[in-house]
Amino acid sequence: MRKTLGWLLSLVVLIGTMGAVGSTAQAATAAGPAAATDIKDQILGIPGMSLIEEKPYPGYRFFVLNYEQPVDHRQPWKGTFKQRLTLLHKDVSRPTVFFTSGYNVNTNPRRSEPTTIVDGNQVSLEYRFFTPSRPDPANWANLDIWQAASDQHRIFTALKKIYTKNWLATGGSKGGMTATYFERFYPRDMDGVVAYVAPNDVVNNEDSAYDRFFAKVGTKECRDKLNAVQREALVRREPLEAKYAAAAAENGWTFTTVGNLDKAFEAVVLDYVWAFWQYSLLSDCAAIPAAATASDQEIWDTVDAISGFSAYADQGLETYTPYYYQAGTQLGSPDIKQPHLAGLSRYGYQPPRNFVPRDIPMTFQPAAMRDVDNWVRKNANQMLFVYGQNDPWGSEPFHLGYGVRDSYVMIAPGANHGANVSKLLDEERALATAKILQWAGVAPAAALADAGRAAPLAAPDAQLDQRDLEREPQLRP
Repeated sequence: MRKTLGWLLSLVVLIGTMGAVGSTAQAATAAGPAAATDIKDQILGIPGMSLIEEKPYPGYRFFVLNYEQPVDHRQPWKGTFKQRLTLLHKDVSRPTVFFTSGYNVNTNPRRSEPTTIVDGNQVSLEYRFFTPSRPDPANWANLDIWQAASDQHRIFTALKKIYTKNWLATGGSKGGMTATYFERFYPRDMDGVVAYVAPNDVVNNEDSAYDRFFAKVGTKECRDKLNAVQREALVRREPLEAKYAAAAAENGWTFTTVGNLDKAFEAVVLDYVWAFWQYSLLSDCAAIPAAATASDQEIWDTVDAISGFSAYADQGLETYTPYYYQAGTQLGSPDIKQPHLAGLSRYGYQPPRNFVPRDIPMTFQPAAMRDVDNWVRKNANQMLFVYGQNDPWGSEPFHLGYGVRDSYVMIAPGANHGANVSKLLDEERALATAKILQWAGVAPAAALADAGRAAPLAAPDAQLDQRDLEREPQLRP
């Protein structure tokens, strides 16, 4: 599908010109019968598609939908489930961006960066097994990266009949991973991939890259300040756990999955440094309290603000059970050493198994990420990976080998887990924007001639373009 569509665009221009001097009836005939059908009716005409609601938004149509999917794409006769998705409809004459967060779908109108760049439509998909898109009963063996990629393939195949122009896949973090896996298993579907801050844990037991990252990120002053607060939180375990117990009683938190309050407390504290760099900037270090003089409440407040004491309660874990399951079966998870906590840490970085209910079986599959990594190195075609310089998850990025075509890895200086094309240096930002426009088949002639003249085609929209960046513990990218 990655072919230049210049001849087709010329044909469209020619037809449009002829229509201007022809009759209205002739124009309707050229457009075809689908042009007379409302887009909602076209969408709901797809077998298995149903409407949850339509929400108005100026310049768009926005639909929240369900699509009936096989529980197991290898054995589709064994049952189905309803998978939630949204559609931000601009026009069938525009390209379409297939967005995935890797988690739940946001049911409010949103526009990813590539959608803004190409001024297109956007399909956003909820990842299987995130409620309500979970089979009942749930056979967790059917939650893997191939099944999820097959969900996307089926939806793309159905919608491509309506949205016939170019398609791009995108997503950030686990969504960037998801877009990459989709490309690996169905490389002929998309015309390009833009994967933001996508971790690539090829060998799960080799995590020294993270240790090297934390030894040099930011400044020594900031690193020392964060480490001191983290250490002090464990030194003051007894009074802080008393606060934790009171907060748990007030909020109804329980700790059955992780085991007990002590394990949950340490998991939150051990997330502190990672979570700071994931979501904060070097300039935010000024707001971190000095550990030696901070009160118990100040230590509690900074850890809660950055790591979140609700994260490892049963109520905080429940939403993310599908992620922790995947981390413990295919995706892998980090295990960093944190030598400044020697003698204070009782559990170290706890594995994903500790965050998934014990009645759900888990077996790690080490070949899954090696397969994806090998494929990307050899076969990437029109793929862009964007990372943040100060994001821990960028410690193990995707790499491109000699066999790739028109693909790139770019790093936004000083950026965190919110890195995107707009945060790249000028030359790379222009190149990335030009490539996204080109892959989508909508690059203006000026941008094709000079990447420096490439710019987003859609006007900014503060509501549509806001990024819903969740405050997640380090184990969730």
